[in-house]
Amino acid sequence: MTSLHPQFASLTLSHDAPIDLHMHTTYSDGRWPAPQLIDYLANEGFAFVAVTDHDRVDKVAEIQELGAARQLPVLAGVEMSTEWGEHMAHMLCYGFDPQQNQLTELTEKIVRLQLENTHEVNAALRKRGYEFPRQEEVLAENGGQLRRPADNAHLLRTHGYVSDWQSAIKMIEDAGFISVRAGMAETVDAAHRSGAVCLIAHPGRKERGFTYYDPDLLDRLRAEIPIDGIEIYHPYHSQETIATYLDYVQKHNLLFSTGSDSHGIASRMPLKHKAEISRNLLERLGINVQA
Repeated sequence: MTSLHPQFASLTLSHDAPIDLHMHTTYSDGRWPAPQLIDYLANEGFAFVAVTDHDRVDKVAEIQELGAARQLPVLAGVEMSTEWGEHMAHMLCYGFDPQQNQLTELTEKIVRLQLENTHEVNAALRKRGYEFPRQEEVLAENGGQLRRPADNAHLLRTHGYVSDWQSAIKMIEDAGFISVRAGMAETVDAAHRSGAVCLIAHPGRKERGFTYYDPDLLDRLRAEIPIDGIEIYHPYHSQETIATYLDYVQKHNLLFSTGSDSHGIASRMPLKHKAEISRNLLERLGINVQA
């Protein structure tokens, strides 16, 4: 079922092999260029990883090639922006074929609509008198071009129009920013038809704009959409939250994952979780974990 680089088609990990299944590069909202992230992970001795850029599956094969060059197996992964009724969720999808899958069309639509809205917001800000003479420098990682919704917030901060991230987000919302998401049901269906599994990323995240999935809400969701599990070990989850979710997945025989949600140096760094913790997920994906 798994989709690894052919070099790692038959993979066995020791029970204490260090893994991280949730990271981002500059292909979405991360600060790591993909080669830098892979080099860091290889140099630090990670045994197995997944790079899960937001709504991007078109770069998975390239990142797997980078990993193969460093003898680091990289699982095909993506973090999808989805919604279920009035609730939002980021869905971690693992194990699809990077070249042939049903997620590509969904991701291309999301990225296209996000980019259109990003340019509309930028035009609205400029019409209100905001100028961004340092755009080429500030967005150098994008070749100086607008690419993601957060780029406008970044421009506002670096040009001194706001002092903090939340104020920047409010300003772009006032200028017409909207969150573009795919339906959760269609995302899970597309992932399953691609041979992948789907887990809710950081379900216990309680920040503004995120839905907190407590056990009751998870029950309601699972009655409608056949998700495969949830991400349990995440920097935003307290020990109490982790304990609650562990009890839940054991009760309902669900998969669960471990991830740092790393976005780059000086922010959230990759974390080494033992492969044993995510044994059920890894084995579902065709990866052996030694006792």
